[in-house]
Amino acid sequence: MTEAEILKYMSDTGALLTGHFLLRSGLHSDHYFQAALLLQYAEIASKLCEEMAKPWADKKIDVVISPAIGGIVVGQEVGKALKTRAIFAEKDDQSNLILRRGFTLKPGERVLVAEDVVTKGGRVQQTIDLVRSFGAIPVGVTVLVDRSKGDVDFGIPFHSLIKLSLKTFDPAECPICAKGLPLDHPGSK
Repeated sequence: MTEAEILKYMSDTGALLTGHFLLRSGLHSDHYFQAALLLQYAEIASKLCEEMAKPWADKKIDVVISPAIGGIVVGQEVGKALKTRAIFAEKDDQSNLILRRGFTLKPGERVLVAEDVVTKGGRVQQTIDLVRSFGAIPVGVTVLVDRSKGDVDFGIPFHSLIKLSLKTFDPAECPICAKGLPLDHPGSK
């Protein structure tokens, strides 16, 4: 699948937004990729996640894990493509990631972390740490969109379907704030 095809899916589904956005990382941006708008189309989600799974097909993955909520669809579809189980981690009251709903990992299981978007990689790193806390082995990370500009290093193989170089701003230096435009919190919309 080419970058042009992926960008067309993003455009056709209205998933690439323009405005003034607060990212989960705390940074501001004039663009936001709302993965849910893309992933709501099951056929598109399946095609994209099959592509995400390809680099991992020969890595003997036992489990795919995703941080909730954004990564759930991605993890499910990547797990389906790899013919393995897919689970997700949820936040507790202190915003730590934990396993609930009877999900567990066994020592030695080979685990792939799947996420929709990475900017700073905080949730992915929390997921990797969670995997290790069970004695399981984080084999790699696969994401739909990498907007980190190469600034993340998880210490394990990292693959993205597409890299988006969208501008981000420290809130204290945000030119959009300086213009007085309202800040949108799109993550849960």
